[in-house]
Amino acid sequence: MPSFFVAADMLHSTYRKLTLLAVFVVVAAMLGGAACGDSKKDVILATTTSTQDSGLLDVLVPAFEKQSDYHVKVIAVGTGQALEMGTRGDADVLLVHAPSSEKEFMDAGNGVNRQLVMHNDYVIVGPEDDPAHIKSAADAHAAMQAIADAGGSFISRGDDSGTNKFELKLWKDLNIDPKSLDNYEETGQGMGATLQVAGQKNAYTISDRGTFLAYEDKVALVIDFEDDPPLLNVYHVIEVNPAKFDKLNVEGAKAFAAFMIAPATQELIGTFGVDKYGQALFTPDAGKSEADVGLQ
Repeated sequence: MPSFFVAADMLHSTYRKLTLLAVFVVVAAMLGGAACGDSKKDVILATTTSTQDSGLLDVLVPAFEKQSDYHVKVIAVGTGQALEMGTRGDADVLLVHAPSSEKEFMDAGNGVNRQLVMHNDYVIVGPEDDPAHIKSAADAHAAMQAIADAGGSFISRGDDSGTNKFELKLWKDLNIDPKSLDNYEETGQGMGATLQVAGQKNAYTISDRGTFLAYEDKVALVIDFEDDPPLLNVYHVIEVNPAKFDKLNVEGAKAFAAFMIAPATQELIGTFGVDKYGQALFTPDAGKSEADVGLQ
C-alpha cells in the first residue's frame, strides 16, 4: 500500500480514538456532575441501641433522608458511649436517654439545643413463673430487692447504656453491689442481645418497653413488673457543640434535630408499633416541659 494511504489510515484511526476519548470525557464529566448533584452529605448520629432494636430508626431515618439533603450514618451504642462520642466530636448529633448524664454533658459545654423528643418506660422482665415473686412488689426498688433476696438470676447489659445506668441506680438506691450477687451477669451488649441471653438463662433483666415488645416473640420472657413512675424512660436529641469541634456537619445536625421534633415525625413516633404490637412503643413529647413527662 502506498505510504500516503497508510499515513492517511493511521491519521483517521488516531482521529477516531481522540474523538471517542473526547466523548468519553464529556460523558464522564456529565455523569460525575449528576452524581455530585445527587450525593447527600453524611450526618453521624450516635444513639442508643433501643432506638435501633425497637425498629424505630428503620422508620425515621429513611423518612429524614427522603426529605433532606443528608444521609444518616447511625452508630447504635449505649448512651454512655454515644455521649462519649459527642465529647470527642466523633458524632454530629445524639439521640439518647440518660437525663442525668445528658445534663453533665451539657454542663461541660459539649452539646447545644437539647430537646425533648419522646418517652416510653422500663419494664422488669423475667421467667413466666416469676421465682422471685416480683409481680406483687410494691415498687421497682422492692422488685429488685426481691430478686436479690431470692438469689434470682439477673442479666445486666453492663455497657454504660441509659438502661444500664438506670439499673445501677436502682441497685445503688438499695445499697446493693450487684457484682456481689451470685447470679448476676453482664453481657456488655445491646438490649436485644441482652434479652436473648436472659431468655436463654431463664433470668430477669431490665428493658425499655419498646425493645422488649419487638423481641417478645423471640425470647422466653414476660413482663413481671411494670407501671411504676420511676421506670420512666425519656429521650432527648442533642446537637454536638460546633464551637468545640470544627469538622462537624452543623447544618445536618440541626436538620436532624428539627426533624425529630417536627409534627409529622412526632405523629410517626406516636403511631409506631400500633399495627404490629397493638400499642405505641413510644410517646411523642416535643414541645412539652420535662415536668410534663415526669422528670424533676
